[in-house]
Amino acid sequence: MLAWLFRKIAERRDSDPPRRSARPADAGAADSENADALHLLGIAALERGAQDEAVNLLSRSVALDAANPSVHIDLGRALKARGELPRAEASFCTALALAPQDATLHFLLGNALVGQGRMQDAIPCYRNALRLKPGFPEASSNLGNVLKDLGQVDGAIACYQDAVRIRPDFVEAQFNLGLAYRQLAQSGRAIACFETVVGLRPDLAEAQYLLGCLYANEDRRAEALACFRNALSRQPEYAEARWGQAMSQLLAVCGPADDPARGREAFAAELEQLERWFGASRIASGAQAVGSLQPFRLAYQEQNNRDLLGRYGRLCVRLMQPWSERELRPPAGRRNKAGAIRVAIVSRYFSNHSVWNAITKGWFQRLDRARFSLIGFHLGSEEDAQTQFARTRAVHFEHGTRGLRQWADAILDQQPDAVIYPEIGMDPMTLRLACLRLAPVQLASWGHPETTGLPTIDRYLSAEDFEPPGARDHYTEQLVALPHLGCYVEPSGLGTIVPDLERWGIGRNGPLLICPGTPFKYSPEHDHVLPRIAARLGKCQFVFFTYSMRSLTERLRLRLEGAFRDHGLDPDDHLRFIPWLDPPAFYGLMRRADVFLDCIGFSGFNTALQAIECALPVVTREGRFMRGRLASGLLKRLGLPELVAGDEQEYVALAVKLVEDASYRKGVRERLAVRQAALFRDDAPIRALEELLVKATGRAAA
Repeated sequence: MLAWLFRKIAERRDSDPPRRSARPADAGAADSENADALHLLGIAALERGAQDEAVNLLSRSVALDAANPSVHIDLGRALKARGELPRAEASFCTALALAPQDATLHFLLGNALVGQGRMQDAIPCYRNALRLKPGFPEASSNLGNVLKDLGQVDGAIACYQDAVRIRPDFVEAQFNLGLAYRQLAQSGRAIACFETVVGLRPDLAEAQYLLGCLYANEDRRAEALACFRNALSRQPEYAEARWGQAMSQLLAVCGPADDPARGREAFAAELEQLERWFGASRIASGAQAVGSLQPFRLAYQEQNNRDLLGRYGRLCVRLMQPWSERELRPPAGRRNKAGAIRVAIVSRYFSNHSVWNAITKGWFQRLDRARFSLIGFHLGSEEDAQTQFARTRAVHFEHGTRGLRQWADAILDQQPDAVIYPEIGMDPMTLRLACLRLAPVQLASWGHPETTGLPTIDRYLSAEDFEPPGARDHYTEQLVALPHLGCYVEPSGLGTIVPDLERWGIGRNGPLLICPGTPFKYSPEHDHVLPRIAARLGKCQFVFFTYSMRSLTERLRLRLEGAFRDHGLDPDDHLRFIPWLDPPAFYGLMRRADVFLDCIGFSGFNTALQAIECALPVVTREGRFMRGRLASGLLKRLGLPELVAGDEQEYVALAVKLVEDASYRKGVRERLAVRQAALFRDDAPIRALEELLVKATGRAAA
């Protein structure tokens, strides 16, 4: 036993600061006043998991030999293992006073501070460790973790890169580097990291799962399904992997050989199996899976998704129910019925984002602050001038990285009379919160223009100008069609920059047609429309924008090239894919263009509104559902229904007429310029929302 103890202490000397030599002759357990013997016995107790015994022995050793930094270090480790982080911190600080140049001590102190949530205080500890020992991959990795938690993702990535450069097989650093790239939507780099992790540790189910999610987002369906199955083979009860297997049946952008209907059928079958998989024995783990991947791709199929999403929504709420009963606590005190009606707005998008610009911002601008108290819960990490504006208009505003329970408690603590989700379907945390009952009245709006399917959402806020006849049959919620466009928006007031089009192969003189949608808005069934326009116009160019996930843009490009070839046209003469432009450059491009071609089946709101601001004629086809009628709603509000086609044939004819008939195009531009004011600063939807909130909450606003 004694030889083993000395061997262990010798091993620790290789990585720890210089220690005072133990006195072999006195190292027996019988000598209760021998500091070195107590130290060695404390290490042995810590090694075998006897934390209480270790703390006792090491504390006695410290009392006898307070000048030995090694004993303070091991006592700190024992205290940390026992969860006594403030005492562990004190031990490490004492050791640092005795050995200030030891890199490992700074590293250990940083870990103790992180364990207490003191991220900012931990940063100098890790930096000191790296200054004293530049090749210290663990310190680089842990510093990266802290920076990532503080929202400094670029800095975190640099730290992880240093760690894996020093030690390429450092699985934890590779894993966290992949997470950081994923957070920045750099999917290609994230995939490379997780492929490395899986190569190093194929048994790591979580890496298989995350790689599957990344593959699924890139429409690499076969690879995604293989990853989810691998994760389940290693961890059969892995709820998120089983969930991912069901959700990844749907493609965002179909390739030439893909059949959207087949994916829809596969999703419906998997959803049925998923309902059975989450039986009584697994329902407790279901909350971990809800929202990890979502079937938002259903919205890009021009079909009524109410039944499918209703099943999905009921499953989500059923799986969240045990968590809610176990974890949610009632707010302290009783709900205050006096004063203004308290309305919580819960969203990831309190920043310059389409959801904020189209919907949420108008509430913060125009809801009567004397009658309604807005409470903002910003679930995302982004922060800009729009975030600051929301903060100034809210009576209470919370923003930061938190878990489900922390967000749910924060919302409940504010005791809202109503909670509104500007979108449900794009952000996992938003969905999980929406599955709970956090206010007497819960509403969703059209940031994701599709029914939520959730039984916990009482009403869906839409607009009169967007909804077709019989629209109530498209929603599981009670549909509320607010007046006109259903939202309050103001002109952007942006200036324009004329972009250098020639560097992208865009001619100065030929007709220019803008195709502004993201790749998943273009359904294969409508691919024939563009080559039919080109066949009639001859010389013309269609300008698309490269999406952040380049693989999806590439899939769309290949499909469209095939459609042009099928019509006997050279796609290189007509198709241009250019980088995503900032707003002034995008406005400059639209002022140069001839026609704006709205996506068929899933219309654009913000982009169509921007085109109208630039007096650029918009061509749209009125869809069967709200999500396909956003641009047509804008045009009809302006008194320009002639720009709304009834079918694809009319769409082609209208685009051709606008390009070929310069006089007609000029007249449309003039009418857009004169009438566009009708779209802006409309308070009617705001007043209607106020009355709805009064009636729904049963409160007379102050």
